[in-house]
Amino acid sequence: MPNIIIFQKYFIIPLAYLFFGTFSGHGQTVILKGKVSDSLANPLTNANILAVPNSQDASMAFAITDANGLYSLKIESKESYQVSVSYLGFQKQIKTIDIDENSIENFILKENIGQLEEVFLKSKIPLVVKKDTLIYNVDAFATGTERKLNELLKNLPGVEVDREGNVKVQGRKITKVLVENQTFFTGDSKLAVNNIPADAVSQVEVLDNYTEIAMLKGLLDSDAIALNIKLKEDKKKFTFGDIEAGGGLKNRYVVNPKLFYYSPNTSVGFIGDVNNISEKAFTLNDYINFEGGTSKLFSGENSFSTLYNSDISQYISNRDYTENVSQFGALNLQQFLSRSTNLNGYVIASKSKTTTSSRTLNRYSNSEDPFDEQRLTDNSNNNFFIIGKANLEYKPSFEEDFSYSSYFKGSTNNSDGSIITENPFKDNLIQTNSKLHSIQLTQQLNYSLKLSSRHTATIEGIYNFNENKPNNGWRTDAPILQGLLPLVDDNDYYLLQNKRIASHTFNGLIKDYWVVGKFHHLYPSFGVNASFSSYLSEDSQLLSDGNSNSFSDNGFDNKLQYNIVNTFLGLEYKFQTGKVTFKPALYLHFFNWTTNQKDVKKNQSQDLLLPKLDIDIPFSFVEKLTFNYSLENRVPQTSQLANGYILSDFNSVYKGNDALENEIFHNITLGYNKFSLSSKLQLALFANYERKEKHVKNTTILNGIEQYNDVVLLDNPEQNFSFNGSVYKDIGKMKYFVKSNLNYSDFFQLLNEEESLNISRRIGGTIGFKTLFDSFPTLEIGYTKDFDNYKSADGITNFQNDQIFSTVDAVLLKDFIVNADYTLSKNKNKSSGASSVFDQLNASVFYQKEDSPWGFELNASNLLNTKFKQNNFFSEFVITDTRKFTFPRTILFKIQYKL
Repeated sequence: MPNIIIFQKYFIIPLAYLFFGTFSGHGQTVILKGKVSDSLANPLTNANILAVPNSQDASMAFAITDANGLYSLKIESKESYQVSVSYLGFQKQIKTIDIDENSIENFILKENIGQLEEVFLKSKIPLVVKKDTLIYNVDAFATGTERKLNELLKNLPGVEVDREGNVKVQGRKITKVLVENQTFFTGDSKLAVNNIPADAVSQVEVLDNYTEIAMLKGLLDSDAIALNIKLKEDKKKFTFGDIEAGGGLKNRYVVNPKLFYYSPNTSVGFIGDVNNISEKAFTLNDYINFEGGTSKLFSGENSFSTLYNSDISQYISNRDYTENVSQFGALNLQQFLSRSTNLNGYVIASKSKTTTSSRTLNRYSNSEDPFDEQRLTDNSNNNFFIIGKANLEYKPSFEEDFSYSSYFKGSTNNSDGSIITENPFKDNLIQTNSKLHSIQLTQQLNYSLKLSSRHTATIEGIYNFNENKPNNGWRTDAPILQGLLPLVDDNDYYLLQNKRIASHTFNGLIKDYWVVGKFHHLYPSFGVNASFSSYLSEDSQLLSDGNSNSFSDNGFDNKLQYNIVNTFLGLEYKFQTGKVTFKPALYLHFFNWTTNQKDVKKNQSQDLLLPKLDIDIPFSFVEKLTFNYSLENRVPQTSQLANGYILSDFNSVYKGNDALENEIFHNITLGYNKFSLSSKLQLALFANYERKEKHVKNTTILNGIEQYNDVVLLDNPEQNFSFNGSVYKDIGKMKYFVKSNLNYSDFFQLLNEEESLNISRRIGGTIGFKTLFDSFPTLEIGYTKDFDNYKSADGITNFQNDQIFSTVDAVLLKDFIVNADYTLSKNKNKSSGASSVFDQLNASVFYQKEDSPWGFELNASNLLNTKFKQNNFFSEFVITDTRKFTFPRTILFKIQYKL
């Protein structure tokens, strides 16, 4: 309750006063609407209507006509506007409008016969709409006060830029930024929009269905949307960046240089960071953008989902550290050797020392004897990684595209920690240590060639070598996993584990994009995926006298060779009827795999026919409905096939199954997006349904907190359904938003030789608003509530989570920028009655004269010195409630020099 009172007193009351005070003092709006048509009364779709006020106190308004030539503008009453209407191939019409109430104004444009489209693109038409391209002439929207591209983009209708520099157009996130049709450094929107000078930009192009290989435009399906920045002729070389250094209480420090140089032929970027304040200059999204995707044509092992789940990605993800010291450097280079040849690459290196701490309540849902475990976990980690990539691109013409890339990654991780477990069966203290050495080498080649007007061929080849060597140790003064481990009595018990997992993978794909007719395409393909893996593990007990007690005679240790070859044929048929595009496909897979372990060799094979269907219904450029269905399969992982026992944690033993086959599951997605510029409405809905027909499932024998796990292939279907929706609506100078999410899943629990069906439900939503005033502080306030329900053989568990969040961005006295964000969270276990409340406050004051490169900032994070964050989740037989301890209050004074 004290936290809520603090929030009300210091945030809700003054922010509400600010909101109502500024809103009530602003002028009322009226609606100007009408129709735009040609001299024959035909409606003109996507005509531009721009209303520019004659006074500086009012805001500019912009609209595009719909399919019936209708438009609607919200303008301020008692103001005079110059309303201009323009359309490619027609003469611009300008009227002076001065109205006090809702009014109708129609426009009839005269055709401009004989003019070429290129002439009009050079004119001052504010916005040009093509089939899959929006072109903004930024001079029509600039006020003259913009310094960086992000400030300019905020003026463009339909464009949103958040505080970090992420860009959305018509509710869809920009996935890549280009400058003069070439990728700008890594393509990350934040790097571009926060640094490119506004006065260097002449046009901004929004490219829908973007593909990196130009000749595959219209052939290769893509949901990507890119931003292409056109520069003014005298602004095509610039240097930018900033150097930031700061210090604070308790010897806190940060040094963060970001330096970049751009020219049409050469781009160089450097990011450095040294700090002990739990900040990361290089985030997970930065890594994904540096990667640029390891494949242009492949999904599967080289998809973005694999990048997000990689060990490097997990390391650089933001976590709740209690202490952190990090050193980081990244260098990016792009050089055009000629007009057709481009060499680019990067090197990233990082070294860090971190500590984490958490307290967890685990409720084991054993129907016969449910119980609770309290667990306190502390870890200290020393990490180092280095990654590098070089890529050569050769594009001699539109009809030919070649690229070759080489990628290397190396990492080491040393960790020491402790686990204190308190449970009804046995309290224990376990000391842990682990070492991980990992290397990866990838070579990739892509070649695309336009054979004729009807045929375009692509060839891709990938070789990947991956090796991981994890070594783990557990030390305790009491025996653990008795009955599962063949322990020898000793003063204390020190368990050691050595593993080596290595693989050579080869992927090849040949595909023909065959244009049979204007609305009919056929895409035959042939591919081979081959993987040769080895898996070795050794578990033992190190005795006090220095001798070793090997577990190999008791079914432990693994030495597995796993080879799998997947040869497949695919045929995709893409055709269009009206506005609707259908793409049915069939893929015939021939799987053959061999396992060789403990002198037993097994050969297995399986043929699968996997269908797929994509349907795309673009009602207009700003409204789309999509449907996707696929029958998918997943091959067993190497560790799942190892049939020797392995110590997987201090309280669990695992054994694989070499008789496993492919998992089979159905996947259906349905998406709907709509953006209305005239009504300033954004709507996005997404639903997904997955049904697993055959799937790999863990079976568990539970004895207290100790467990024995093995795997089986289960035929009983499991299903999961999820839904996400969001609505944004601008009303006057306010943006209101509503978000919702729903998740339902049912799955089988195989516990202590009993099978039961568990059901998990989650429903939640967020409501809020954001102010859009030009000369007043920007305020955002929202409220989120989630309900979690978990049904198992033990009963039903319910959680409720509430969160209030707010942000304030304000410019004071012209040169001061004030930022603050506050969250208040409450988690409650409805079943047990336990609850927790925690909040966080961050704030900063930044000072910089408009024409000065020097900036000064006072920054405070975790100002209320919150000790922990709390969350909860469900697994098959454990309900977990975790407190993660956070980094303490940090106050820094920073000095920044911006180029």
